[in-house]
Amino acid sequence: MNRNLNSNMLPRIFILTLLIGCVTVLSFTSCHATKTVRAGTTPRVILGDEQFGEYEPLLKNKRVAIFSNHSGIVGDKITLSDGTIQYGGFESTGGADSSLIPFGSDLQGRKITYGEHILDSLLSHKINVTAIFCPEHGFRGTEDAGSHIASSVDEKTGIPILSLYEDSATHSPGEQSMACFDTLLVDIQDVGLRYYTYYIALYYLMDACAKNQKTVVILDRPNPNGFYVDGEIIKEEYFSGVGLLPIPTVHGMTLGELARMMNGEGWLTAGKNACNLTVIPCKNYTHQTKYALIRAPSPNLKDMRAVYLYASTCFFENTIVSVGRGTNFPFEVWGSPFFDSIIGADFYFVPQSMRGAANPPFLGETCYGVDLRTKPLEEIWVNGCDVSYLSDAYQKAKTIGKDADFWGKPRKNDKYWIDLLSGSSNLRKQITAGISAEKIKAGWQDDISKFKAQRKPYLLYDE
Repeated sequence: MNRNLNSNMLPRIFILTLLIGCVTVLSFTSCHATKTVRAGTTPRVILGDEQFGEYEPLLKNKRVAIFSNHSGIVGDKITLSDGTIQYGGFESTGGADSSLIPFGSDLQGRKITYGEHILDSLLSHKINVTAIFCPEHGFRGTEDAGSHIASSVDEKTGIPILSLYEDSATHSPGEQSMACFDTLLVDIQDVGLRYYTYYIALYYLMDACAKNQKTVVILDRPNPNGFYVDGEIIKEEYFSGVGLLPIPTVHGMTLGELARMMNGEGWLTAGKNACNLTVIPCKNYTHQTKYALIRAPSPNLKDMRAVYLYASTCFFENTIVSVGRGTNFPFEVWGSPFFDSIIGADFYFVPQSMRGAANPPFLGETCYGVDLRTKPLEEIWVNGCDVSYLSDAYQKAKTIGKDADFWGKPRKNDKYWIDLLSGSSNLRKQITAGISAEKIKAGWQDDISKFKAQRKPYLLYDE
């Protein structure tokens, strides 16, 4: 039967808990005083945007543009329904499965209140903000993937919002946009995957800043998938709007670290180290920190489990299999209308039109498939970029004669969408040939080792 576990699980409480065996930290502030309760000595992660004294001197007497969206909450600060102030932090590994708690809810299932946005913080500090650049999904983070987003004006402040998803095929800012600022300030939550497009928008902004002698300041944030590196490194002929740099599917870097690598490796068209770049690092963060986000970074990542599974289930996009867009649990399930005779009716879902998924694949059709919402987090973390789901679905399609249709149709450049997502035609051909998921992943390891050595000079945090 169709089960929505999200509605039945306890909501996210953002407990700061280290991975199994580590200590737990909970810092919160009441309306009268600050109280800190610690087991052990591990402090909470302090985001780059909280360290105003570090970056204010870089902004004084400058015209500042920001690259941000709804995720730019200073310190990931939230207020719970009882008035308690809390922060984003480590993923809970005990008790109720907090990874299934919908973003934006408190312990009682009521909406939480978010803290100050970076834009409002800058204005309260008398910083001259002249423009806002917004990425895919828009400044409020509600638009469908890849949709046209018109430039507009922020209703609260009157500051122009300059869309990078308006008319440009490359999402590069135009000359008029570049002329309205001196310094670009970046505060946006990424999820650390090559096909997640916020880093691509940053790439084009950095490149334009380098060519126009503009300064870039990044207020760094943790990468919720920053504890591992996995997947094939994309080949240059497969560069696209869902993969633009020679990095693995899961690169394991924060946005600040990746920006340093773009600059230092000469990946910008402006040349090596052409961008005047400063990164304000997080404090108390390492690459083994499992940091829980406080709100959906984009419309179809609705809880932390989706953030973790996205590295694996995104490969289903544009195949005959739905990943649950148009449900309350996208990227946490997979299924297809063609699988009714194979899988049966034990689990099914029906995609509906909703905000962020106005016209999802298989709209209104019953999709029979697999529910991943009960899979242990530890197993998801260990398996990383798991292609066994894709392989399993392909084999099911093959048994009913749908293997020829499984990958969808090639695009105008004769490349399948799965090829753009995975980085080459290798994964598609290997799964078609029946090569096991274990063997496919083993074939990535040499290149992953080389990439990890290549990225090492640009890391800001312990591995």
